[in-house]
Amino acid sequence: MPPQIGATVAPITPPRVAVLIPCLNEEITIGKVIDDFRAALPEAEVYVFDNNSTDRTAEIARARGATVVKEKRPGKGFVVQAMFRQVEADCYLMVDGDDTYSAPDARQLLAPLLDGQADMVVATRLAGYVQGSFPSLHVFGNRALTGIVNWVFATRLHDMMSGYRALTRDLARSVALLSHGFEVETELTLRVLEGRFVIQEVPLPYRERPAGSFSKLRTFRDGFRVLFSIFNVLRTYRPFAFYGSIGAALLAGGLVAGGYVLVDYLEDRYVDKVPTAILATGLVILAGFAFGMGLLLNTISERFNALAALVRLRSKP
Repeated sequence: MPPQIGATVAPITPPRVAVLIPCLNEEITIGKVIDDFRAALPEAEVYVFDNNSTDRTAEIARARGATVVKEKRPGKGFVVQAMFRQVEADCYLMVDGDDTYSAPDARQLLAPLLDGQADMVVATRLAGYVQGSFPSLHVFGNRALTGIVNWVFATRLHDMMSGYRALTRDLARSVALLSHGFEVETELTLRVLEGRFVIQEVPLPYRERPAGSFSKLRTFRDGFRVLFSIFNVLRTYRPFAFYGSIGAALLAGGLVAGGYVLVDYLEDRYVDKVPTAILATGLVILAGFAFGMGLLLNTISERFNALAALVRLRSKP
């Protein structure tokens, strides 16, 4: 129904967009990153979260007009937690401060959010990275971990560890992140999948770091952290699959051991392998406990997820 003559029509407020840049000693690149995203998204507020840099990162960011926020706790996970807690916006665009991501493509990430088609959009890098931007071991590890997550959650993701992603305010307020380091992107993706939010991926180019800029990612240390993050989330949010797998392994071991005992008994109607029989019995009993634990925790998890969904529904305006 059209408004009556003389009636006041409330102006349409454009969505607030915040560009969030976590930084640790990025004085070589931070100025260019801020300038590039200001040019690509002139309506956005740019925030640089300084994670105890010892160089001129914060000074340069302030000089370029960005809002600089200090996060004293070391670790990218703490920085991301602080971003979601302290910045008010309708859409968040997260990007690393190392000038490896394409600022002109920022609107491709935001478009599905603004159209209501997705809750999070991730820039995938593995199809368009230049030679030298990715160590081979990192590519292998990323693909292996993404494959595990796709198998567990029945998804088709390609790069769950990308540091360039956009997400809505509702999503940022709905996920509880516990990771401290670089595994935070993995945990964020897992939390989003568990919450049944909608993820879209956009293949974008990924550049090599400029000369003099060095990655803070440690292949083995942070790789183990990512594995532990997956382990922890599976244990917490897929308890039946987790404990059921343990139970299946124990049951298989019990059946194998029990098979030797059965063959021994059929030979002379007497059990000579008593220790093996005890082992088989113990493994089968433990398997039963594991299956029971998985069923119990799965029921609790489903109740918790239903409660969390209800809380999110009631908290929406």
